[in-house]
Parts: sequence; C-alpha cells; structure tokens
Amino acid sequence: MSAVEDKLADLGLTLPGVAAPLAAYVPAVRTGAYVYTSGQLPLVDGKLPLTGKVGAEVTPDEAKDLARTSALNALAAVKSVIGDLDRIARVVKVVGFVASAPDFTGQPGVINGASELLGAALGDKGIHARSAVGVAVLPLDAPVEVEIQVEVAD
Repeated sequence: MSAVEDKLADLGLTLPGVAAPLAAYVPAVRTGAYVYTSGQLPLVDGKLPLTGKVGAEVTPDEAKDLARTSALNALAAVKSVIGDLDRIARVVKVVGFVASAPDFTGQPGVINGASELLGAALGDKGIHARSAVGVAVLPLDAPVEVEIQVEVAD
C-alpha cells in the first residue's frame, strides 16, 4: 500500500475500485507527465447515496461529504493509470460541479470537501487551483461531480 493510501486509512477511508464509466469514456487518461480524470460522481459501491439539488433536497454539508467521496473516486481513477499514488507530484487542478437549487450560491464550500481530502491525503502535493461551478443537473441526478488533474513524477 502507498503512503497516500496509508494516510487515507488514517482518515478512516479506503480507496475504492474505479467507478465504471456511464458512457463512452475512460475514467482517466495520462498524457506526458499529467493524468486527467473524467468527472467522478460520489458513487459508493456503484450507487449514489443521495440525489437531488444542493440547497433543496441535499444540504450543503451532505454535498460537501459527497464531494469528498468524488475526490476519493478520482484518486482511484488516477491510481488505475499510474499504479501508485505516491507517484503524484502534485494535484494541479480540481473542477467541481454542484447541481444547485436556483438560489444556492455555496458551491465553493461544497467543493471544499474534495479540496480538503486531497490536502489531507497528499499534504503540500494536494494544494491546487480550482473551479467550483453551479449547474442545473448532473448525471443520475447526482448532487456533485469532481474531476482532477495531477502531475506525475517518474
């Protein structure tokens, strides 16, 4: 097990298997020194724990936890391409999408769930640029979706 996975275990988390794609794409692609993940939903054992819009059916705190799960799934996608999460030189960018009720404006706080997980698991390597975007709807009526870009050290 990698040091990153050991750190996740210290946080009470286990890296899941890679979530199966919902359409015609792959979970992650490496090009040169970078890995780009596809958007990762907060699937747990292949199912969404909650559905709906943040600020309506889903609370911001629940959505923040779901963003954390999405980031964990993104790390699993990265591992599927590079084999060992200790090879991550740094997380470069996180993009988080939040299915939002019309008056919900707390997208950055929701996506903090992903950012905080990456920081806790990777330390300084987990500090990244980020976008947090409110959207009308996400696949399967998921409340959040997260994608990450990482630089890999060889």
